[in-house]
Amino acid sequence: MTGTSPRKIVTPVITAWTALSAFGAGRDAFAAGVAGRRTAVTAIDRAMWGTPDERAGLVPGFETRGVLGKKGTRGMNRVSGLAVATVRSLQEEVAADAATGLVLGTTTGSAQTMMETIRTALQAALPYHTDPATTPYGVMNGAAGQCAIWQGLKGPNATIAAGRPTGLSAMSYARRLLLTGRARTVLFGAAEEYSRARSWLEFHAGDAGPLGEGCAIFALTDGSGGDVPVLAEIAATEFGVCVDGDWKAAVARVTRRALAAAGPAAADVWAACASGAAGSTGTAESAALDAEVDAEVTLPALTGLLGETHAVSAAFQLAAVLALAGRTPAAARRAAVLTSVDPASGTVAAAILRLGGTQ
Repeated sequence: MTGTSPRKIVTPVITAWTALSAFGAGRDAFAAGVAGRRTAVTAIDRAMWGTPDERAGLVPGFETRGVLGKKGTRGMNRVSGLAVATVRSLQEEVAADAATGLVLGTTTGSAQTMMETIRTALQAALPYHTDPATTPYGVMNGAAGQCAIWQGLKGPNATIAAGRPTGLSAMSYARRLLLTGRARTVLFGAAEEYSRARSWLEFHAGDAGPLGEGCAIFALTDGSGGDVPVLAEIAATEFGVCVDGDWKAAVARVTRRALAAAGPAAADVWAACASGAAGSTGTAESAALDAEVDAEVTLPALTGLLGETHAVSAAFQLAAVLALAGRTPAAARRAAVLTSVDPASGTVAAAILRLGGTQ
């Protein structure tokens, strides 16, 4: 059509990130833990937590009111506290404005808050005799909403739940917001809490391995600013479902599609990172990734270092890749391949990053 200007080409790039994990608070603590391959899963006080677990990967010393203060946190649950604290930390170095969007991944929000609310409604004299301060946190998007309220983010606000690959799903959603012109900056990531309810649910489900918790948040921009560091460009994301139990074949298919979509950006692979799912599923995932990708570096399975972090596991994978790439000059302008699988839902995901320079 005459008289129309050509559409601007958008290249979504990751410009900053931070994390709260069992390694500690902040990007430096996470990077040091991954580089040292330090196991951060430790013994916990079972009497205090009321769980069957003897060990877990907890954020050291994290207590919501101690970190965020008493104002506005009376009913705030742990997952919201982790998310708000992490977003606040990232905004100290990101030039976010009121139009900045947020995409936050989760499993169910807070299973602890949901169960406590239902229990109170059933046991109280009347079903509506529940604490109104906890009501906003009993829904899955409570944490994302609190992040926006606390930090004044008025752009698109979304909550993503996709099992263990949730972090990659959140990244893909944030990328689409930029490509469609809905935002110029989007903060994305995922959060998971350790709680009594989550521990008992996993115990009865028979899942193996200690649990972990934390939050990782990344800043994604449209690439129009020339004065910001480019840590990575999202070259491709692909998703699929394993319907027949052949996880190796499913991971291979999704990884091949991602490599093909990335094109030349995936020609020189520096690092590969599998999700480290428990049991035979994780073994098949790693075997498929090794067969499809000739990587110079294979990152350790973070489940062995941080515990099973469920919704935030893929976000921690992304953080680990960026952390090691930032310390490795040879990684600049090369590719990293990430895969994630969720045995419970059958979800399979793969992402290709084109890494920037050292941080």
